Amino acid sequence: MKTMTSISGGKTSAYLAANYPTDYNIFALVTTSDTTCIYPDKKLRQVVSDKIGKEFIGTLEDDVIIHTILDLEQFIGRKIDWVAGDTFESAIKKSNKKGDYLPNVMKRYCTTQMKIDPIFNFWRDNINEPILMNIGYRFTEKNRADRMLDKVNENGLSEYKTIIGKHPSGLNKWAEIEWRKPNFPLVEDFIERQDIEKFWRDKPVRFAELNNCIGCFHRSASLLNKMSKMHESKFDWFIKQEKKTGNFFKKEISYQKIKDSNFTLNIPFDYDSEGCESGFCGI
Repeated sequence: MKTMTSISGGKTSAYLAANYPTDYNIFALVTTSDTTCIYPDKKLRQVVSDKIGKEFIGTLEDDVIIHTILDLEQFIGRKIDWVAGDTFESAIKKSNKKGDYLPNVMKRYCTTQMKIDPIFNFWRDNINEPILMNIGYRFTEKNRADRMLDKVNENGLSEYKTIIGKHPSGLNKWAEIEWRKPNFPLVEDFIERQDIEKFWRDKPVRFAELNNCIGCFHRSASLLNKMSKMHESKFDWFIKQEKKTGNFFKKEISYQKIKDSNFTLNIPFDYDSEGCESGFCGI
């Protein structure tokens, strides 16, 4: 069985890639078509465009993530395949005909369209047989690994529902495809956050203080407020989507109100535990 590591851009999945070599390393980049979030380095924009096979304007993650993946590839001495699915704007439009439904903790279609779909498509185009996929859950996140394992089939494989053709009527033909066996080396080897921080302390890989989307709805309002000050133009993108669609990423509060609020707590970046269970947005 061939092996693959899913790299998110955080220290944990990077540690996984560095210490548990696999046949494939893959990174899915969240992209935007909004030029207010344009990546500032024109030469690196072209590098990323070449890697993902289409024009790269910018990302709604911290811009440092571009350096992270390039640095990491040099450090581990093995290729990292870059993929990118729909831009965030396209993902919203695809959510329904009006394009006015934003992702939230109950409906995480952003992860599906911008992370899982492009990685699955890469697997289908280049491997197309079940793989062992290393996922960066730490020992203290064993409960997340267990929840993922609860969803595998009788063969121990995760299935993914995808279009495999057309019916005579013209409607899409769907099927559940076995594609990966989740594997959690850091859980098995009792690797915790302090081990990972110590490993990267003197290594030539640049990391953002916090990866994933700047306005990820899994984060608390206080942490999002902090992100709005650090990455104003990108956080404003999320505000713009709420105003455009008329609904919120977080049910209880708008991102404009989050930005305008005065939080007195100087919240550390490791305070929140982000709740996505897909294994593609890990830290």
